[in-house]
Parts: sequence; C-alpha cells; structure tokens
Amino acid sequence: MNYIVDLFFPPQCQACSSVLRDHELEICVDCRHHLPLTNYHFQKDQPLARLFFGRIHFEAATSLFYFEKNSRVQSLIHKLKYKRQKSIGITLGTWLALEMKDSNRFHSIDLVVSVPLHKKRLKERGYNQVSPFAKAIANVFDVPYEDSVLIKTKHVKTQVFQTKAERWKSVKHSFEINNKTLVIGKHVLLVDDLITTGSTIEACAVVLMNAEAKQLSLATIAIASSMFR
Repeated sequence: MNYIVDLFFPPQCQACSSVLRDHELEICVDCRHHLPLTNYHFQKDQPLARLFFGRIHFEAATSLFYFEKNSRVQSLIHKLKYKRQKSIGITLGTWLALEMKDSNRFHSIDLVVSVPLHKKRLKERGYNQVSPFAKAIANVFDVPYEDSVLIKTKHVKTQVFQTKAERWKSVKHSFEINNKTLVIGKHVLLVDDLITTGSTIEACAVVLMNAEAKQLSLATIAIASSMFR
C-alpha cells in the first residue's frame, strides 16, 4: 500500500519540497549540505553560551541552524510547529544529539526539559512542537525526558514585534517549576525550537536554577542570525 501511495504522492523534502530519493529521509541531501549549520557544539569559545554571560551560566549551549526569514530552516520549523510534522523534530533532534555526543561537551546531562506552552496555546496547537525534538535528544543520550517540569502560567500574546526588553518584561514571570524533585542536583538540558531574543530561555533557566538544578545546558533547533548582529 505504501508503494502505491508513494507512486502518486511521492515523499517530499520538508525543507525545499523536492521529491526525496529512496535513500533520503525527511530532508534531501542537497538541503543537508546547504542548511546553515552553526556547529556551536564544536567551538571552544561557546558563542551561544556567551550571549547569556552575566545572566545565566550554561555549561554548554548549541543550536543546529541559523534562522533567517523565508529560508529552508523557517520552512522546517513552520511545518513542525503548525503542520504537526513530528517526524521533523525527531530527525533534527537525532541529528543534533549525535553531534553533541561527538563534541563531548554534553556528556554529563541527567535530564532533558523542554520549554512549555501555555495550556491555551497547547489546546490550540494540539501538541508542543519542541517535544519530538527534545525526546529524540533524550533518546540519543539515554536520559529521561520530562515535559512537565516547567509550566507556563501566563499566556503571552505574540512577541514578534516586541523589542528584547519588552519580551523580557512579558515572559520573566511566565514560568514555574512543577516538580522540583526531578531537578534538584541534576544537570538539566533545556530545549527549545527557536531563539530570537533569548528572553524565554533566560526566564526558564532562572526557574530551573531556583529549583536547585546543579548545572544547565541548552540546545535548540535554530537561533536567529540577528542575535549576532
């Protein structure tokens, strides 16, 4: 039956929509070679961790891609976020996690935690788009994944047109810890899909540190290129 379906509706690359070849999975070879990888996990100077210097200390921090509007990366995140293409999250999470393991910077992770959605947004969207990505990372590292450690208590309207200061004001009291016992003394990997200003990551990190996490690290699908301009 799958052969018949593929004949009339051949699987397409999630990034560029070209028809996938037999050996390609989710993302075509051309996109895999041209997607803008950050390779932060292999860089000694930790450029992503340095963005939070003086506010949050991350033992290690990485993003898989740089994000630009109207790009292949935006297409991937859009389909994961709004089209419920969970397989994208699994593919990207596995891709990044294998490289993270090779870097030896994340070897002491005890727990993977995703940035949560507010219950209203979760109901609208149907699922947390970060979960498949985070679960795939946890599977590669063979550590627990918990999606209920953090809860979002404040529903924030779109932040697209807000400045960094306005975003921080909107989210700084939006998160709470739900099960502190899971965090105490642990090296927690905080996971999200996209960093645009870092405000959401910082707000979640503060809550985790106040819950007595021993160490924090960070992994995301992408980071906005504007963060480094």
